[in-house]
Amino acid sequence: MTKPPLTLYLAAPRGFCAGVDRAIKIVEMALEKWGAPVYVRHEIVHNKYVVDSLRDQGAVFVEELDECPDDRPVIFSAHGVPKAVPAAAAQREMIYVDATCPLVSKVHIEAQRHSDNGLQMIMIGHAGHPETVGTMGQLPEGEVLLVETVADVAQVQVRDPDKLAFVTQTTLSVDDTADIVAALYDRFPAIVGPHKEDICYATTNRQEAVKAMAPKCDAMLVVGAPNSSNSKRLVEVGARAGCNYAQLVQRATDIDWRALEGITSMGITAGASAPEVLIAEVIDAFKDRYDATVEMVVTAEENVEFKVPRVLREPA
Repeated sequence: MTKPPLTLYLAAPRGFCAGVDRAIKIVEMALEKWGAPVYVRHEIVHNKYVVDSLRDQGAVFVEELDECPDDRPVIFSAHGVPKAVPAAAAQREMIYVDATCPLVSKVHIEAQRHSDNGLQMIMIGHAGHPETVGTMGQLPEGEVLLVETVADVAQVQVRDPDKLAFVTQTTLSVDDTADIVAALYDRFPAIVGPHKEDICYATTNRQEAVKAMAPKCDAMLVVGAPNSSNSKRLVEVGARAGCNYAQLVQRATDIDWRALEGITSMGITAGASAPEVLIAEVIDAFKDRYDATVEMVVTAEENVEFKVPRVLREPA
């Protein structure tokens, strides 16, 4: 039987960003330097395949520092941690390596600087997300107020409307935050915004590629984890940009083939913590069923690289 024709649009950039790349490298280099086990507080990045493969190499994933022994190294995830975590590790004289994405660290530094200048912070982010928890944990309780929606902006109770600044979670969509930012300026005209957009370059680039790709596609799949904020935002961006069917899949086995019956064009992208091997697996699954032609949709070139901490570059 002849296979039906299909145009596969492949978004570029997609998948791993520099912060994720660096975080995974940190775990691998720590295992190489200190041997197994190396403990990692929280999933290093939000991707089961990545976490499982690092676990196979000897990484032990825990949720809290008190689950780690004093005599083994511990790594803090790419999402960042509250200030109390490295302080507790230092008190226990543990070896610890901070794999926080440098772009998240930038937000932490910004929050501290505003606080030092007497400003109360408002954070645009998702409650309970590790990055939000980490950023809010840079300052004492009550110094960072969380807003998730425009409605939250109307309700938020501040100490002094003339002494405010805001930061945003890096993995949110530019479109989502625009309304909330506008509402903040509307209610608090004196609020101080970030010097440079806090939403990271990789989040923005992946969303721009989806916006360019979505109108061409009958359906679109985002390869990523259900707990990955930036992956879920890509699905929403695709749907808003005109793609009738946009879904998140962890890997090829999750594809709902019945829902895709009759399609002639398909868009594929991946969240910032999804490895290329899973994207290739999805493409191969389509090539098995369709006479597929792959077309790249390129909207940006990325050449950002973040150095790993010095402790890993020094001999043991």
